[in-house]
Amino acid sequence: MSDTREESRQSALTRALSQIEKSFGKGAIMYLKDQPNRTFDGISTGALSIDLALGGGIPRGRVLEIFGPESSGKTTLTLHIIAEAQRAGGAAAFIDVEHAFDPAWAKRLGVNLEELMVNQPSCGEEALEVCELLVRSNALDVIVIDSVAALVPRHELEGQMGDAQVGAQARLMSQALRKLTGIASKSRTSVLFINQLREKIGVMYGSPETTPGGRALKFYSSVRIDVRRTGMLKEGEQVIGSRIRTKIVKNKVAPPFREAEIDIYFDCGISRETDLIDVASEIGVLSKTGTWFSYGETRLGQGRENARQYLRDNPALFKEIREKTLAAKMPKPEAGETPEKDVKEGKEALRDVKEGADRAPLLVKPGKNSVAPAARPAPISIAAASRKR
Repeated sequence: MSDTREESRQSALTRALSQIEKSFGKGAIMYLKDQPNRTFDGISTGALSIDLALGGGIPRGRVLEIFGPESSGKTTLTLHIIAEAQRAGGAAAFIDVEHAFDPAWAKRLGVNLEELMVNQPSCGEEALEVCELLVRSNALDVIVIDSVAALVPRHELEGQMGDAQVGAQARLMSQALRKLTGIASKSRTSVLFINQLREKIGVMYGSPETTPGGRALKFYSSVRIDVRRTGMLKEGEQVIGSRIRTKIVKNKVAPPFREAEIDIYFDCGISRETDLIDVASEIGVLSKTGTWFSYGETRLGQGRENARQYLRDNPALFKEIREKTLAAKMPKPEAGETPEKDVKEGKEALRDVKEGADRAPLLVKPGKNSVAPAARPAPISIAAASRKR
């Protein structure tokens, strides 16, 4: 009796699965064991300590929020992410809602300006429509929107100064994120929103800080990174950089609430050398005796600044220490290289996106129809990207 009932249930399930695939397409539903094996593959942030705090870099196919006070390094961090994605063979776009993009600074951080698409929208709707079209193209790895606070709804721009616009920006973000989350997951595109801080009025207990744009971004974000400046880096009396603390306040792909501190110099951005010194010293790859840092029998220098300069002058040693640190802190990537054919097809898809829009070389304008999905290059792990570097 029980066997007959089980066969009946299985037969009903088979018919239901067949009907779902007939209505919504093959692969609309399947057993998890039959799905392609998707190991976590992140895009490096350019800072090893932040990559480790995130669990292996920023996740692909997710929405992320990077927020913090002014001049805390938010845009610099996203530009480093773009540079790392480009080094790994990927493509990126920067939606400059604030109209403050600095090409010279981006180039100094390692961004390939010839391959970077930049859009400066006139209103919030245009910015989010451009973002949606780029995600649907299935040809980009990273899209940065700078910033949420500057996403002004069109009717607010057309109205008069002082007109009440209650909840307009929150409604705009809520509608956009409902559409972006699903298509970003399918296209494996990381969508990064930069956000500012505001203060709630009349808060007596707890933090009065909040972020503009409503609650939708907090909900849909898989990762939220709080970026704060904790101090200045000085050379004598001259300020040459900032000490930045990042805290992962939300993480759906790794344990949250991890913290990492990095140095951002005004001439080169994130210092990979001091970041590596801190991480490698913590796990024992580098040894510290007094103020001296050593790698095996090799003395790097007295103090972090001298050790940093030594690693800058010896890139081969820097690479060796980084690879050893990665091997100690992160799992090894699976065997196999990225197929050259997939990389080529992904670049061809990106070229089709560029040629299909009527705009200047570095300006993306929204269209009425979405771009047809195209093949894209297979993800490249952080460890593989570090080997290329």
